[in-house]
Amino acid sequence: MSSRFFALVAILLISLPSFAQQSKRDAAKMASNPSPYAIFNSEGEVASYDDMIEAALKVDVVLFGELHDNPMVHWLQLLLTEELGERANSLVLGAEMLESDDQLPINEYISDIIDFAKLNSNARLWTNFETDYLPLLDYAYIHDIPFIATNIPRRYASFVFKHGLDTLAHLSDEAIEYMAPLPISYPAELGCYVEMLEMAGHGGENLPKAQAIKDATMAHFITLNLPENGIFIHYNGTFHSQNKEGIVWYLLESNPDLKIMTIHSTEQDQVKTLNESSLGMGDFIIVTPESLTKTY
Repeated sequence: MSSRFFALVAILLISLPSFAQQSKRDAAKMASNPSPYAIFNSEGEVASYDDMIEAALKVDVVLFGELHDNPMVHWLQLLLTEELGERANSLVLGAEMLESDDQLPINEYISDIIDFAKLNSNARLWTNFETDYLPLLDYAYIHDIPFIATNIPRRYASFVFKHGLDTLAHLSDEAIEYMAPLPISYPAELGCYVEMLEMAGHGGENLPKAQAIKDATMAHFITLNLPENGIFIHYNGTFHSQNKEGIVWYLLESNPDLKIMTIHSTEQDQVKTLNESSLGMGDFIIVTPESLTKTY
C-alpha cells in the first residue's frame, strides 16, 4: 500500500479521540439546553405531543385548559387545532374568551362580511386577543369551521356575583337566551367551587355561583354545537376544567355518555418532572417554565 494510505490512517486514528470528545461536548450542550415545555399524563408519566393528539382523536370534546398569558400554551393550542383539523372528520372550535352575545360578529368575520377592525369594535375582545386567539379564529376563517362564543355575557355573571343565581329568572327572555337554561344545577360540594369559596372568604358566597353560571353556559353552547362524528375543541382557563370539574360536570350532566379529554396547563421552575400538586389535573398536563416571557 502507498505511504499516502498509511498517512491517512494515522491522521484518522489521531482524530478519533477528538471527534469523540466533541460529540460528548455536543451531547452535554444539548442536555443542558432549556426545555420550553413538557407533557405528562394524569399520573405524572412523561407523554408526547403525539400521545395527546391520538387521545384527542378518540373523544367528542377536548377542553384545553390554558394559562391566558402563556405564549407556549397558545402555540400548542394552534398546533393541536391544525393537527386535529387535518385528521378529524369534522371540527368545531369554541372559547371562553368570547361571550355568547358576540356570536353574530364572530360569524360575520368568519363569513368575510367584516374585517378584524370591525370585529374588534363590535365584540368585547380580550386585550391579548390579536396575539393569542386571532390565529385560532383565522384558522376557522380559512377552513370555514364554526367558532362558537360560549361564555355568558360578563354583565350577567356580574349580576350573579352581586345578587345570586335565583335572580337570573327575573331577566328578560332575550337575555336568558345567552346563558344555560334556567334554573341551573349548582353542585356546591364540587372541589373547584369549594376552593373558590375558600378563596373568597366571608361574604363571597356568590363568587363560585358566578363561576358556575359561566361553566354551565359554556357547557350548554358546547353541547348545542357538537359536530356529528367530529370533535369540539374548547379553549378555556385551567380552573374551568381542572380535575374534570367545572365545564366537565355540566357537560356530563347533559350527556353522561360524552367522551371528554382535558388538557391542563401549569408553570414550574423545572419541566423534567411533574409537581405532585398537578397530578390528575387533566388527562394531559402541559408544563412550561415559570420564567417564560408572558404575552401581556
